[in-house]
Amino acid sequence: MAKLYFYYASMNAGKSSHLLQADFNYRERGMRTMLWTAALDSRSQGMVRSRIGLESDAHKFASETDLWATISAAHKVEPLDCVLVDEAQFLTGDQVWQLARLADEAGIPVLCYGLRTDFQGELFPGSAVLLGIADALVELKAVCHCGRKATMNLRVDESGAAVKQGAQTEIGGNDRYVALCRKHFSQALGE
Repeated sequence: MAKLYFYYASMNAGKSSHLLQADFNYRERGMRTMLWTAALDSRSQGMVRSRIGLESDAHKFASETDLWATISAAHKVEPLDCVLVDEAQFLTGDQVWQLARLADEAGIPVLCYGLRTDFQGELFPGSAVLLGIADALVELKAVCHCGRKATMNLRVDESGAAVKQGAQTEIGGNDRYVALCRKHFSQALGE
């Protein structure tokens, strides 16, 4: 039975490299995969890219993308063995349910990778639904500067100072975000 998986973590935990390794494992066995990433992330340019230099072409999803229709149509032409989704926090709730339907009705395992929370410690909409309905939840680990598990994503400005307000989504990497444990996240925000 196919399942919907959610691999979640803070920034810099290796989510994209884990996705690319899973994709490689499927393809090495002669299986067909389909990779997706968020169109919202202009840095990706239709690629899943990891900080350690691995990358692969991917389809881009936007909030209006019907993942069920698009993926099931491709599956009818040439059967898929796995669907892998990077930046899953940017999925809509409806899209998460479409991915669950792919697992349940089309029998395709779906592996989603994304952030659990934003820079204010709030769940992303896609992550909230994935946490609620995924068959398997897997936490990937990042490390805070103190050596503890990093679970939070601190947004910083150009000078490295903590940002407390703003839009939930702001694309950036190490120049805009720091992965911290909850203690150091709270201290950075002055709480």
